[in-house]
This record gives sequence, C-alpha cells and structure tokens, in this order.
Amino acid sequence: MKIAVAGAGYVGLSNAVLLAQQHEVTVLMLHQEKAVMINQGKSPIVDRELEEYLTEKKLSLKADTNFDDAFQEAELVVIATPTNYDVKLNFFNTETVEEMIAKVLAVNPQALIVIKSTVPVGYTESVKEKFETDNILFSPEFLREGKALYDNLYPSRIVVGEKSERGRRFADLMVQGSLTPDVPVLLTNPTEAEAIKLFSNTYLAMRVAFFNELDSYAEVRGLNTRQIIDGVGLDPRIGNHYNNPSFGYGGYCLPKDTRQLLANYADVPQNIMSAIVDANRTRKDHIAEMILKRNPRTVGIYRLTMKMDSDNFRQSAIQGIMKRIKAKGIEVVVYEPNLATEDFYNSRVIRDLGEFKAMADVIVANRMVEELMDSEAKVYTRDLYQRD
Repeated sequence: MKIAVAGAGYVGLSNAVLLAQQHEVTVLMLHQEKAVMINQGKSPIVDRELEEYLTEKKLSLKADTNFDDAFQEAELVVIATPTNYDVKLNFFNTETVEEMIAKVLAVNPQALIVIKSTVPVGYTESVKEKFETDNILFSPEFLREGKALYDNLYPSRIVVGEKSERGRRFADLMVQGSLTPDVPVLLTNPTEAEAIKLFSNTYLAMRVAFFNELDSYAEVRGLNTRQIIDGVGLDPRIGNHYNNPSFGYGGYCLPKDTRQLLANYADVPQNIMSAIVDANRTRKDHIAEMILKRNPRTVGIYRLTMKMDSDNFRQSAIQGIMKRIKAKGIEVVVYEPNLATEDFYNSRVIRDLGEFKAMADVIVANRMVEELMDSEAKVYTRDLYQRD
C-alpha cells in the first residue's frame, strides 16, 4: 500500500516506521530539517527503538513537507497531528486534524483517513458530518513517550473505531507490523473508541494521583512510603506497577486527556474526574511546600524532562514546582543539558553539573539518578524505585 502519515511526533513517526516495514510510507511534517534527519536515518525524537529501526532496518520510508503530493498518491492517510488542550475553549484544539482532512479530501476523496490524534468523545462522527464523507475512522494510540515504537511493536491492544471490513483491514496492518501476532484486536463504534482512549489515560492519571497522595500522607506523618506501597502492591488486584511517587502526572497526554474527559462530563454526575484533575495541582502545592520548609536560598531544578529516558519538557510536573518556588521569591537555577537557551522562565540554565550542585542549597529531582548520589543530602525527591 501507499500510505501517508501526517505528523512526525511520537505517534506519527512510530506509526510510519511500523507500517514502512511492509508498505510504502511517506511521513509528512512542516519542518524541513526534521525531514532531512529522517531521510538520513536519524530520529528527531529520543526513542531507542525508533533510532534503531531508522538506522538499521530496511524500511520503505521517506519524509517530506509536500502534503498534497503524498495525499494524492495515498490509499491510506493516517493523521497524527497534535491536539493541544485549549483552556479558553475547555476543549481540545482540533484545527490541525481538520486542516489535514480538508487537504486530503481536496486531492484524494477516495483515500481512507484514519485519525490517530487524540480527540474529544463524539468527534469522529461530527467531522464525518461536517465534511460529508464516510471515509474517516478513528483508532486510538496507547504509546508512551520514549517507548512509542516499542509499544507499537508490542501493543497491549489494537482498537479501531469501526465495525467493518476496512476497520479490520486497518487493524491487520497494525498487527502485521508488530512483533505480537496474537495481540487483542477490538473493533468498536467510533465514539466508544474515543472514550476508550480518554478513560484509559484518566485511569492511569488516577493511579498516579493515588500513590502520590499516599506518599503525601506518609511524608507529613513521618511514615515510610515504600513500606506502605510494597505492602499495598502485594495485593494482586492492585499490583506492583505504576506506583512510584512523583511530583505529579505530566507529559503530552495525561494532563490534557484528563481535562478533556472532565469537559465531556459537563452534564453528567461525577466526583472522581474532578478529583483526578484537582489532585495533580494539590500534589504540586504540597511538593513546593515541603521544599520551601528547608528554607533554601537557591533551589536547583535537576532536569525538566517529563520522565526518565525522555527529551520532552511538555507539561512536566517539575515545571509546576519550579513556578511555585519562584513565586515565593526563591532563586531557581536549572540543570538541563537539552536546553540550548541561557535561561528558562527567567531562571538561569547551568550546563556544568558540578557548578549546579555547588550553587543549589536544595536539588529538586523528580527521579533520582547515579550522578546525584554524591549530593544526596541536598536532593529532594519522592522517587522510591528509580523507574517510571
């Protein structure tokens, strides 16, 4: 098949590489420099499997910035453009998705369009009506940042929002590219598929929030958090996973997906959905308060990334901590090797780790790492397991 993938972020590029093992794929993006990198076999994203496949595997993949030509030739178009949450609208901004749909329909109305971007519940049906076409279906992704291609190669499930032969064929494409031939496949209605995505991520956010609030309780009461979590996790119904305390859930998906799901509850009774969103803010308030209790003159923020093995700063919880501390007039410096700028939110960026350690009275680290062990007495972290 000839396939076009619009968007070269985690979702778009990992899907393009997966499909390019057996099919002719063009991945489309706005930035020429990113296209050049991909065509040279280099990943613009920190993702071990993506880097490996682009460098070593035989792929029928090219990157381009010419959307119209690629759309015109494609039998299948996958849309994986960003849908950021708009706080003013209290809804996802889906302009990029609709822009891509319009472009495809203008040059190739026969192509099947599969939306991989995260969208509000009810969105697919609304755009099919808006554009007067039935050639659109939704298939949610369940990918972790930094592990996007791995999660496509070893998927937990494949969900396609259409109970049809073409829905089955698209699911088969995803199975064909994976290394898990017996992966569960679920064909649903489009609106139910959208709900699966948002409820899945909100449940994960709830689990993060639960163990963070457990940790807040233990910290305030002087209890050993790890002993409690180890004991709780021995219950097989709960399990010993996704339970490492942090400064809050962050990244590209969980903050925006939880708020979008809450917005979808506008006229539906609920308590838990509001609590999940509120809990993240409360956790950041608590963490900042604990740091300020140490009476620091200078606080050092160790890395801005959302989680380990990631280069993504988007919505990282540690930025919320940083802003709260700065609001109290405390000097804040940042150690972040991935930043090219000299400052971040008016805080000085330091690239020499030794200088950073010497300057900071308290080093704030969402995850503890080996290179901070010599300054452990200064480090404030809630990390127990050095993972997640």
